[in-house]
Amino acid sequence: MTFEEVIIQEPAERTQCTSTALEDVLVSAKDNDCLTVGVYESAKVMNVDPDRVSFCILATDEEFECDIALQIHFTLIQSFCFDNDISIVRVSDMQRLAELVGDKAGPLEDAHCVLITNPSDGLWEDPALEKLHLFCEQSRSLGDWVPEITLPER
Repeated sequence: MTFEEVIIQEPAERTQCTSTALEDVLVSAKDNDCLTVGVYESAKVMNVDPDRVSFCILATDEEFECDIALQIHFTLIQSFCFDNDISIVRVSDMQRLAELVGDKAGPLEDAHCVLITNPSDGLWEDPALEKLHLFCEQSRSLGDWVPEITLPER
C-alpha cells in the first residue's frame, strides 16, 4: 500500500486497516523476537541503542489514566521518539495489548510501553509495519503527533 492509497482511504477504512496492521506487526515482531515490553525495559533499550527502535506503542486504560508517574514516563518516551524519528501510537486497551505481546503463561502486567525493534543482525521488514509508519506520517501531517489506534477484539 502506498502513501497515496493510505491518504485517500475513508476514516473508518483507515482505522480498520491500521488496527489490523498493528495486530499483525505485534504478532510478527513477537515471533521474530523483536519486542521490548515494559516502560523501564523500553527506556533501557532506547538509552543503549535507539537506532534499533523502529516503532513505539504506549498503552493505558482507565485504571492508570490518573497515574502521574506513568504520564511523566509517557511524556519522556514521546519526546525521545520525536527527537529520534521513531513512529509512536497510543492504544487505549492495555489488556488487549498485553494479551498480544504476552506469552502462554498469560498477559503481562506492564504492557504500558511496547517497542518494536530491528534485530541486531540487520533490518526487519514487514508490510504491516510500513503501513503503520505511513499512518503515523499522515497523522503528523494533520497535526496528530501521537495518534490513537483501537486494537481489534478477539
